[in-house]
Amino acid sequence: MSLPTEGFFELRFESIGGLGAHGAGQILATAAVLHMGLNGAQFSSYGSEKKGSLVRTFVRLGPAGRPVRTSAPVEAPNAIVVFHAALLRNPATFGGLRNDGLLIYNSPPGPVPEALAALPRTALAIRVDALGIAVAEKSRPNAVLLGTLCAVVPFLDSAHVRGALAEEFAGKHPEAVASNDRAFRRGATEFEVHEGVGLAEGDLPIVRPEPVWGYETQPVGGIIAEPGNTAWNDLSLSRTGWMPVLHHDKCIHCGTCDLVCPDLCLVWRDGGPDSTFERELMGVDYRYCKGCMRCVESCPTSALVREAETPGLADQLRVPQFPGFIS
Repeated sequence: MSLPTEGFFELRFESIGGLGAHGAGQILATAAVLHMGLNGAQFSSYGSEKKGSLVRTFVRLGPAGRPVRTSAPVEAPNAIVVFHAALLRNPATFGGLRNDGLLIYNSPPGPVPEALAALPRTALAIRVDALGIAVAEKSRPNAVLLGTLCAVVPFLDSAHVRGALAEEFAGKHPEAVASNDRAFRRGATEFEVHEGVGLAEGDLPIVRPEPVWGYETQPVGGIIAEPGNTAWNDLSLSRTGWMPVLHHDKCIHCGTCDLVCPDLCLVWRDGGPDSTFERELMGVDYRYCKGCMRCVESCPTSALVREAETPGLADQLRVPQFPGFIS
């Protein structure tokens, strides 16, 4: 994958708040413009500035003689970097990817996600366990993903990007420089390549997060087209690799966890005729769990423990809060 002779090399980072996508975009653009002699621009789009909210970071890079005259979002990227595996379920994540494009996604080893079938046939998909490496090296997933990106895009000079990464942290957090560099190096080597997993032909269609309203298509004033609904809320994107897991045999159903849970994701049922408890904790509805781990911290018997979230584990262990209402 080389720098285009016409147009720009465009990247889109798909992420959630707290994983460092905005910082990764700044580091990449800084290295490209100040050290690699390229023209470039970077900016991010996000809602409320909190952990778990959706974040998109856009980077455009081109030769020094080609000025960047647009600040529009990147809708037809050459490369997409996905910071959280749960985002693969959203069709908008892949929107606009070119037929010869590149997808890098953060996920632990396992089966190839079925969602990747939506990619173009000729696109390249790469998996890296960015969170696992980041935890081991006491770094963050963004350093790992930058390493993978530089390893598979030849015109991105790894040495310059590593230098920009070090400069970013040398002032306020010098203790993080070495760990980030280790994470970057591991990201550049410890990845898995998927070829031919996509089934789509040609470039993917552009998907905009909001509809483009015109004078003929805009909804009637005063109408809330998508009203909020607690039953259909989904906080799973807020979890960044860890989840609470209940070991029922250790639980004394004291209710301490329920007192500290901010999202009411713990599921209780009436005790049966043979039970010594009036109410029993049945498990966790992971649709509403954002992974704050307050239940784990408060549990007096270690019945609730923190475990790494692997693909499909939350669906396997989930106890629905509203059985029969939500799939």
